[in-house]
Amino acid sequence: MTARLADIAAQAGVSEATVSRVLNGKPGVAAATRQSVLAALDVLGYERPVRLRQRSAGLVGLITPELENPIFPALAQVVVQALTRQGYTPVLATQTPGGSTEDELTEMLVDRGVSGIIYVSGLHADTTADTRRYERLHTQDVPFVLVDGFSPAIAAPFISPDDRAAARLAVTHLVSLGHTRIGLALGPHRFVPVQRKIEGFVAAMAELLALPSADVERDLVQHSLYTLEGGQAAASALLDRECTAVVCASDMMALGAVRAARGRGLKVPADVSVVGFDDSPLIAFTDPPLTTIRKPVHAMGQAAVNTLLEEMAGTPAPHSEFVFMPELVVRGSTASSPGVRSRP
Repeated sequence: MTARLADIAAQAGVSEATVSRVLNGKPGVAAATRQSVLAALDVLGYERPVRLRQRSAGLVGLITPELENPIFPALAQVVVQALTRQGYTPVLATQTPGGSTEDELTEMLVDRGVSGIIYVSGLHADTTADTRRYERLHTQDVPFVLVDGFSPAIAAPFISPDDRAAARLAVTHLVSLGHTRIGLALGPHRFVPVQRKIEGFVAAMAELLALPSADVERDLVQHSLYTLEGGQAAASALLDRECTAVVCASDMMALGAVRAARGRGLKVPADVSVVGFDDSPLIAFTDPPLTTIRKPVHAMGQAAVNTLLEEMAGTPAPHSEFVFMPELVVRGSTASSPGVRSRP
């Protein structure tokens, strides 16, 4: 039977234009609405179009840079659960060293007809990357949301933690413990979250300790890799500069900082205080339990899904940045500065 748009629209309780979008496999229709139209086809005895049987309708892509850092699987779990509750099938695509690039993963997902894509810590966070790759998604009618990192050149919604506030929380905590020589260990400078953490760190050190901003950035900021080994190398350089506390831009780096201190015969936190970032799963059970800045993973993941669903439903969210406040979690890796404890 030839499907009549008016009959299907009346049965599903939607407009004929919406029915047309569903039957032609076009994006911009909410999952529940799409299912209502398909159910109307079944009720009226119409056969579903071949294109709908072939297309991977209901798939949503999630592209992450890696899974070794436990914060990425934690965020992915929130996104996957939120998408599943809404009737979508999540497709997790992960970059690996020497493996598929973000562009290749994007092409693979688009070829499979995903309804939208969520990017986590992708090239949108790299200030040296070409942003035109995201404009191509607009021409392909693929909605997307970008997590961690911001670029005014990309017309899309962004979901970010307040990295400046995170650095300030860490510095304020350490200054309250009497530390005046505080170092910051973080990733390559070209990434937006890195630049923001530096801004927050430098501003807090200038305000709370009256240190010249240029001196802070030159002497107390050390770039490395977001790995345990990277944190160890960065912390070693900061310990050489007589830092009594190290703020790290990830929990993995913080564990490397603890290793660096112990490698010199120093105790954490008796001799050196260490602060992480993320509050990754199981980080409360390290030795010592890690003081860290908790990234609002659940709120950010849920917001990313909700925003993407709005984009897919044809009611796009503002092309701006939604910023979420982090939280200081004090555990056992920070203590009073050795200098403070030694005073009579």
